Amino acid sequence: MRKLTTTLFFIMFCALVNLTYGQTNTSSNELKIKESILDYVEGVYEADTTRIYRSVHPNLVKRGTWYDNQIRDYVPLDEMDFHQLVQLTKTWNRDGRSADSDSPREIIVYDIQDKTATAKLTAVWGTDYFHLAKIDDKWYIMNVLWQTHQRE
Repeated sequence: MRKLTTTLFFIMFCALVNLTYGQTNTSSNELKIKESILDYVEGVYEADTTRIYRSVHPNLVKRGTWYDNQIRDYVPLDEMDFHQLVQLTKTWNRDGRSADSDSPREIIVYDIQDKTATAKLTAVWGTDYFHLAKIDDKWYIMNVLWQTHQRE
């Protein structure tokens, strides 16, 4: 009986440690993912390319569409790579008119696995959906699918 009690206690202890570690690991990863996305959005808002270099993988593919008021419709998906994002970051809000400290930065992390994650950002320009990869214990934005805010 004592052997059975000891075995059950050991199993429960292992389960508790695993559950606690898993929650801590998920919380830690979620914070790191949010930090990467915050670097991305604030990098663009502040025209700070160092934040883009820190959070976005050089193999980035970014696709998106925006509403064109002249044609009164969305334009077809446009594609951007890492270097184009860096160039856009340098100029998009250089004058401070497109975004400021009150501009939205709402980040939702949907799923976290060992090496991949998905998340959403609501920013002044619209919505970005992210695929992130964990490389050498750092989360990098690999893919972005975005659109401007929905038209009523």
